[in-house]
Amino acid sequence: MASEVQQLEIIHPRPSSIVAALYTLRDLGADVVILHGPSGCCFKHARLLEEDGVRVLTTGLDEAGFVFGGQRPLIKLLKRAEELFHPRLMAITGTCSSMIIGEDLHQAVLEAGLEVPVLEVEVHAGYRDNTRGVIIALEAARDKGIIDEAEFSRQKSLLEKATLVERLYGAASSEYLAPERGDVKYEAAARLLQLIKEGKRGIVILNAKKETAYMFADIIAAVSEVSGGCVDVLANLDDTVGLPKVKKDAANISRQLKDRGVSFDLIGGLDEYPVAGEAVAQRLEGKGYDFAVISGVPHAIPASALQGLEVFSITNGPRQVKPLRDQGHEHVIVEIDLHPKTMGTTSIVESEFGATLRSLSRKED
Repeated sequence: MASEVQQLEIIHPRPSSIVAALYTLRDLGADVVILHGPSGCCFKHARLLEEDGVRVLTTGLDEAGFVFGGQRPLIKLLKRAEELFHPRLMAITGTCSSMIIGEDLHQAVLEAGLEVPVLEVEVHAGYRDNTRGVIIALEAARDKGIIDEAEFSRQKSLLEKATLVERLYGAASSEYLAPERGDVKYEAAARLLQLIKEGKRGIVILNAKKETAYMFADIIAAVSEVSGGCVDVLANLDDTVGLPKVKKDAANISRQLKDRGVSFDLIGGLDEYPVAGEAVAQRLEGKGYDFAVISGVPHAIPASALQGLEVFSITNGPRQVKPLRDQGHEHVIVEIDLHPKTMGTTSIVESEFGATLRSLSRKED
């Protein structure tokens, strides 16, 4: 089946390798990232990253630059960025334009003569899997000694598994997936509260990717609150593994959940969402749960582990609704605009589904 899925021609938009590289550079601790290309390249994500404290600059290549090259503007911007922002770590990412015309990022760094280390990420958007951009950024970090070979290998293995999960069960599993808004939150929340009121046994699982956990964690907090703590909780919040920002986010969320009285067992780190399903399956075996609430990346949890459970899945991907229903998830809830709301935050953000649960629970009381 895997080989068959890999041959699919995907005709709906997919994430860009350039954007994936940008987020990885943020996680590695880059203060300033220069996009060597047109001013509009990756505009939306560049603005979002600035909410996380990363200065994203552009050389603004135009038609003249496409013909005559952009080395001089890049060298000038490298020097100016160091002068303006005094970064600890800088990076340059290629774009489709700069890579097609063969710009030499390394030579520009040499000629700029900077004192700050610079990661050179020769990436474009022409890769089938956006995870290729992550790997290229990690290779640059390994070559500069920012991460060691062991962490690079670990990250690469996780990325390969994440790519497989998307091809088999995610938004890359079908030729075309129409975006859907999922269940009405009020109706799904009412059903979940009914199960809790009937004394059904439930498990709540946080299996989130990086900073999205700041909102997905609110789901497990809300379910724990309305159930009076009468649910078991699993979370991929191990703060001892991952890139610097990933570990920091896991520590922040863990502390805030515990401050709210939510206890949980660990199933991995925030970058281990593609493999956390194995740990979940072991925890579920023979426990006799009636329902499961899964927030983050629900499609990474094996369908076989969820058989016999009434499943509530919360995702932020409108194109993930149909694949989750195909896996047998009865209730699929979409948190629209989750990602912009979790950029730049260090505190748990209330979700629409969590707010709905709390509101309905108060009315019933």
